[in-house]
Order: sequence, then structure tokens, then C-alpha cells
Amino acid sequence: MIKIKTPEEIEIMAEGGKILAKIMQQVGEEVRPGVATKELNGLAESLVLKYGGKCSFKGYRGFPTCLCTSINEEIVHAVPSGRILKEGDIISLDLGILYKGFHTDMAITVPVGKISPKTKKLIEVTEKALQLGIEKIKAGNKIGDISKTIQKYVEAKGFNVVRELCGHGIGRKIHEDPEILNSVSFDKATVDKVKYTDDGNITMTEGMVLCLEPMVTMGDWRIKETADGFGFKTKDDSLSCHFEHTIALTKNGARVLTVVK
Repeated sequence: MIKIKTPEEIEIMAEGGKILAKIMQQVGEEVRPGVATKELNGLAESLVLKYGGKCSFKGYRGFPTCLCTSINEEIVHAVPSGRILKEGDIISLDLGILYKGFHTDMAITVPVGKISPKTKKLIEVTEKALQLGIEKIKAGNKIGDISKTIQKYVEAKGFNVVRELCGHGIGRKIHEDPEILNSVSFDKATVDKVKYTDDGNITMTEGMVLCLEPMVTMGDWRIKETADGFGFKTKDDSLSCHFEHTIALTKNGARVLTVVK
């Protein structure tokens, strides 16, 4: 069941989203060669507590840390460790916070030093796919309109979207209905012919709060679990990129909540 939020609840989530965006900005600024991912996690957790929040992920289904730090071929939910970032890596930082009873969720992918032009393009395409998905959050549109838009754009740019992981609703729980896929078809030639089913056929209405999170790969879209048992990586070890925002559908349209301004 989709939990519709009141304008007052959305304002609380916007407060939390602003804090989350500030934290993500500060953690992202510490990404550089020679830094261990556990250091980034320590900073993130200390900032969450400083701003009066709680870590959404820590303890969720046994997850041991506050921040997810997915490097290169790791897609999402990799656990921070003593692993040292190297020049040319990319790292996805994924963080959720609980603030005044409501969760917000956000992810960015950050280059570690100088990266290749193709890797830079992967990051740019993934971030743009998120923006295009957000533009489809309108009353009367279907959830599947978001999925179709993301898939068509990403594949037109020569990359692939992960099919087996998705975005989600959010509120008093970190994961709520509906599920928001990043694709509608396994075959890009049939994307425009697909009829939405299940959550893709849900009509968006005012009061929905959604997390869109395109996960884009440089190679094949198929995935496998990471060694820690919590994360996922590309099956062919190709690079992966991830961006996410929490967005509310208000009477004035889509409002991105995980922004500093």
C-alpha cells in the first residue's frame, strides 16, 4: 500500500533531506586517493548524529554501517572497510537518514582523482537519467513512465540499466511501496511497445514520496552478490554508477527533497 504524505509531513522530510544533502556533500569532498572507505563511513555517521538524525541503513536487515560505499564494479550496498581508494576509481556513496520520524535517501557517484573520458560519460549519463526520471513525476503519469524514460535514455547513450534492483517509496519506513524499476523491457527494441504491469501501472498522485535511483553499467546489466553478502556488483565486473534523490509529488509538481538549498 502506498503511504500518502501530508504537506506537513513533506516539510519534515524536506528538513531531513536538506540535512542529508549537506552530509553527502561533506562526505563527497573527502573522496580522494589514499582514503579508506571506513573513514568515509565514520565521517558520515558522526555528521548524521551531529545534525540530530539516525542512520537509516545501520542495523537494517543486519547491515553493519551507516554509509554504503560501492567502488567501480560494485553497484549498491557494499560495506565500508579498510579498502583504500585509488586514482581512477569511482565510488557510489549511498546514505539514508531518519529525522523526526521520517527517512530520506540519497546516492551520488564520485570520481577518485582523474578518471577516463568514458567513465566520466558514465557518471554524466546516470545523473542525467535521474533528472529525466524526476521530470516524469507528475500527477496522472504512471510509475512506468519513469522506468521507460530512464531505460530509453541510458541505452541510447550506449550503456545499460540494472533490471534486478529498483527505486522505492519512502516515509516512516526506509522502503515503502511502490517499486520503481529502471527499465520496462529486457530488449531495448521493444521498450515503446511494452504495456506496464504491477507497480509500473500505478498512477502518480499528490502526496507520493519516491526514491528514484538509476543504476547504470558500462557493460552487461546482470548482477551478482558481493563477497560481504550485503552488496551487488556487475556480473561481468564492468563499471557501475548510481545516483538517487528523494522526491515528493506536491500540488506544484515534483519537489526534490535531498538538496541543500
